[in-house]
Amino acid sequence: MNQGEGCTSSSTDVDVRPRQVAIRKRPKDRKAQIASAAAIAFSERGYHAVSVEEIASSVGISGSALYRHFPNKYALFLHSALALTEELEGALDSVEFNPDATERDRLQADLLAVIRTTIRNRRTAGIYRWEGRFLGPEDRAVIGEQSRAVNRQVARNLSPVEPPLDMRDKVIVVAAMLSAIGSITAHSRVLPQRRMERLLLDACLSLDRVTLASPTELPVRLSSPQLVTTNKRELLLHEAMRLFNSRGYHDVSIEEIAAAAGFNASGMYRFFPSKADLLAALFYRAADRLDLATAAVLEAEPSAAAALRALSSMYVNLSFVQHELMSVYFSEMSNLLPSHRSDLRNRQKLHVAEWASLLLDVRPELSAVEAEFVVHAALNVVPDVGRLIGFDPEPGGMAKVQQLMAAVLFGNH
Repeated sequence: MNQGEGCTSSSTDVDVRPRQVAIRKRPKDRKAQIASAAAIAFSERGYHAVSVEEIASSVGISGSALYRHFPNKYALFLHSALALTEELEGALDSVEFNPDATERDRLQADLLAVIRTTIRNRRTAGIYRWEGRFLGPEDRAVIGEQSRAVNRQVARNLSPVEPPLDMRDKVIVVAAMLSAIGSITAHSRVLPQRRMERLLLDACLSLDRVTLASPTELPVRLSSPQLVTTNKRELLLHEAMRLFNSRGYHDVSIEEIAAAAGFNASGMYRFFPSKADLLAALFYRAADRLDLATAAVLEAEPSAAAALRALSSMYVNLSFVQHELMSVYFSEMSNLLPSHRSDLRNRQKLHVAEWASLLLDVRPELSAVEAEFVVHAALNVVPDVGRLIGFDPEPGGMAKVQQLMAAVLFGNH
């Protein structure tokens, strides 16, 4: 009998039956997953520091698979930048009012819609403030118009004040409200959502009562240096600050900085080992100036309330006088070396904690964390409204920003 005749298959026989292969289905929300991961990466690390491959890897796909949804990194960035303003517009459009709602009720409902949208997008909304400069002119214009539409929708229910606000001042007040809300994207302190909503809403409603009356002189005034330095290190710092502010850290080369300062690239290395060290020097300069000015105010003021008002004046003045340096400080943090970034963030935290400690004396109903939220909101108003009014160095522009900052800090006190 031949081998295998009349015999059943043994355990060593190969199973030749066709196997069913599990087919992996592409998730229906894959594009949304990619967009969310990209928005977080761009917001936290900046446009240039993020690659398509990193975004793809974070959602478990290849770069080529990502390109089926977005043709390039810029398209991803544009989608991320548009997403927040579109969501804000949608949230405001969906607000429903009772027929007997007052203007104050309507304003609160609009503000809560913005607050809740921002809280949902807390990790991604930072892209809107500083990374938008990497958009093309046409795309930037679209986002600008969407932002203005959000501002107009909130402004429609501002409370009437005496003297009445003109349209420009209404825009400024609402910009301060949106900035106070957006401040939560600049720090990682945590509160229960309802308490966070209430705190941000209260800050906005305190801004609603600001009259922006005739400006008064600020109590602390710092003047901008008028003489042009010939110190080569100072020239390098000045030109680097100017170029980083106008074009961004990654788009400026060592050669350009050196040429703007009047000498060749090799000469720059006598002062700074690298472009990253030059950026760090700018950050430390901003931090040192703020520390020195803060110490001078605290030595001169007898009470917490007086100190907070003087600190507000100082911070506004310092921010306006050196607005290019402050803009670089806020927009280029992600490009610092990790050791410098950690050190400077710790200094920021100490600075906020010092203001919060004073605020607790004035507003004892706040917890320590709540006081820090309020301080962040007040500080955030300065660069945002400052940019809106072109950092007008006249006392009137600075006084308006100081009034807005004080309103957020002191609330109804």
